[in-house]
Amino acid sequence: MNLLLAWLVPLLSSTLTAHAQKPTSFQFGQITAWNEIMADSNDQGQPLQWIDVNTSDSTWEVKGEELICYGNPIGVARSSKQYENFLLHVEWKHTEPGGNSGIFVWSNAIPGEENRLPDGVEVQMLELDWVNLNLRDGKKPPVAYVQGELFGVGGVETQPDNPRGTRSKSIEHRAKGRGEWNTYDVVCVDGVVKLSFNGKFVNGLSHATQKKGYLCLESEGAEIHFRNLRIVELPPGVEESKR
Repeated sequence: MNLLLAWLVPLLSSTLTAHAQKPTSFQFGQITAWNEIMADSNDQGQPLQWIDVNTSDSTWEVKGEELICYGNPIGVARSSKQYENFLLHVEWKHTEPGGNSGIFVWSNAIPGEENRLPDGVEVQMLELDWVNLNLRDGKKPPVAYVQGELFGVGGVETQPDNPRGTRSKSIEHRAKGRGEWNTYDVVCVDGVVKLSFNGKFVNGLSHATQKKGYLCLESEGAEIHFRNLRIVELPPGVEESKR
């Protein structure tokens, strides 16, 4: 019996340890509180921690000042905490024709059974050739697809500022092609999202039915690079029960 226990204990211990391991995580970007900025504080912000939800160790690589997403498998990495009201700055570039990615805001970070992606409001990031490589009945999809569309997914409903069906399309074409850096400045406050694309506010939506949750970086089949990701956390909204 003692010999059997001596054999079983290390085996059980290693098995329990394996199941107890934390998900793969990495640091990228900075977060600062609005009140620290208004107080003219010397606080330079804190590093943002990201947790892999359903991709792999080889999906994400922090290389110098950039985060590289290699696109496979399809899935997301989420922020370590949830956010309600905030400003988001991020720069991104695709390296492959027709590259597909994006950032989900106000997400529960639970992957869907079919598409492996969570709910939330998606701030889409498509490479210009996407419309050329994804013909529908021999015709190109609307160019609005590749100009920073905003839309609710996974049951999250929104009211688009510039409707293209249930999605909101940019009112001006501002996207740069692969190999060039694009800049998003996103305002997320009380169910309203406004998007500045390469220096001009061109899109928005409101009345999101979910307005607090994780940020999720999307891996969707193509390599994409991110840099200079910054979050400024704003004061919370009034609780629904008090309205």
